[in-house]
Amino acid sequence: MKFDFRKFFFKKPKNELEGSENGVRTPESQFQDASIPEKLAEKCEKCGQIVLSDEFAANFGVCPKCGHYRKLDARARISMCADADTFEELFAEEEGGNPLNFPGYDEKLQSLREKTGEKEGVVCGIAKIGGVRCALFSMDYRFMMGSMGHTVGEKIAKTFEYATEHALPVVGFVLSGGARMHEGIISLMQMAKTSAAVAKHGEAGLLYISVLTDPTTGGVSASFAFEADIIMAEKGALIGFAGPRVIEQTIRQTLPEGFQRAEFIQEKGFADLIVERKEMKDKLALLLKMHCAEVLA
Repeated sequence: MKFDFRKFFFKKPKNELEGSENGVRTPESQFQDASIPEKLAEKCEKCGQIVLSDEFAANFGVCPKCGHYRKLDARARISMCADADTFEELFAEEEGGNPLNFPGYDEKLQSLREKTGEKEGVVCGIAKIGGVRCALFSMDYRFMMGSMGHTVGEKIAKTFEYATEHALPVVGFVLSGGARMHEGIISLMQMAKTSAAVAKHGEAGLLYISVLTDPTTGGVSASFAFEADIIMAEKGALIGFAGPRVIEQTIRQTLPEGFQRAEFIQEKGFADLIVERKEMKDKLALLLKMHCAEVLA
C-alpha cells in the first residue's frame, strides 16, 4: 500500500461549476481562479511561517522552519513506516456502538465515520518493516483524539492475540486522549483487557515496540502504551496521565519547563529513545531485525 502525502496535505479542488450561474462561471469565480491555489502553501501552527505544502509533505508533516510535528492520521503513519504494498488490514469491519445509550453518541460516531472514512479510532493489521513481518496498530487523532472505547480496546487486544498465535512482533503507534467517557466503565475495562493481551504476548517471548506520539495520555498511557519492551517517542510529544493544566490546578504549583514532553519523559527513564519522524522507519527496521531475525521474509 502506497500513501500519497500530497493527497494527505492537499484538499480536493473545488467543483468546476462552483460559483456559477446556470452552469456559466461568474466574473467573481474567474477572479478567484486567478488567486493563489488553495493549499499551495500553509502556515505552521507553531512558528507561523508560510511553508509550501510540498515541503510539508516531503518532510512527513514536520515544519522545515521550526521542526514542529503535525499530527498524522493512522494510515499515514502505517504507510510512512511499512514496506510498500505489504500492509494487510485486520478487523476492519468492527465498529463500536453506544452501550450506555449516551445522548448524542450515536450521531457523533456516525459523523466521524463519514468525515474520516474510518469505523473506529484505530487501524490494525500486519505488514513488513525493513523486511520483517510484524503486527501493528495505529491510533487516529481524527476519531475523538484516538480515545479508547470498547472497540478500540478490542481491536488492539485482538492484534496482540493474533501476533501471539502467529509468533509476530508488534509495533504500536500510540496516540490518545485516554479512555472514552461516553462508554464509562466499559471503556476503562479495556485497560485490563489490552494489558492482559500484552502480557501473554510477552510471555511467549515476543517483542513489542510502542511509539508514543502527541498526545499519549489517560487510560492508554496507564496501560498498553507503557507496557512495551522498547518505548520510542516522537520529539516534543505530550506524554502522561493527567494533562499539565489539570496537574497545575490540582497542586497549585507551576510545572517545570517541558514537563510531560518526550524529552522530559526520557530523562526520567520512561522512554528508551526519541526518534525524528524521518528516521522512524529505519529505527524500527533496525530494532526488529536485531530482535526478530526468525520472522524475516
